[in-house]
Amino acid sequence: MALRNIFLQNEPSLRKICKDVTSFDIMLGQLFDDMHETLALACGVGLAGNQIGILRNICILHDGSTRLEFVNPKIIRMEGEAIDTESCLSCPGEYGKVKRPQMVEVAAFDRNGKPFSLVLKDLDARIICHETDHLQGRLFKDIAFDLQKVS
Repeated sequence: MALRNIFLQNEPSLRKICKDVTSFDIMLGQLFDDMHETLALACGVGLAGNQIGILRNICILHDGSTRLEFVNPKIIRMEGEAIDTESCLSCPGEYGKVKRPQMVEVAAFDRNGKPFSLVLKDLDARIICHETDHLQGRLFKDIAFDLQKVS
């Protein structure tokens, strides 16, 4: 495994729309392993491909003991809404309130190309929405209100 650099908000790749993955090979598995190591070291809860300079439609989620991988994720259903504070590894020192769905259903593929769907609620729903926004070239601060910076 290898640590990857997490790009900061002025990096152009963060504003690019990621392309779907079409090859489910050993390199994809290695990339996911690198992403998990990078995210754990950064003490974050989610990481998208373009945050490490890979313009592919992939992201991961860490919430306590949960470690999830998504290839070509699509949110296919949303319910409820919740407002909570978000921040981002690519925007250190900034945080703000963001309205997100309270529950989402996500359709995706695993690292081996097997399709799955998963219902995520509360924090996990917020994380996957944040990461899929990244994959579309959006940062949380594009939709945040009461945006603040830590001095």
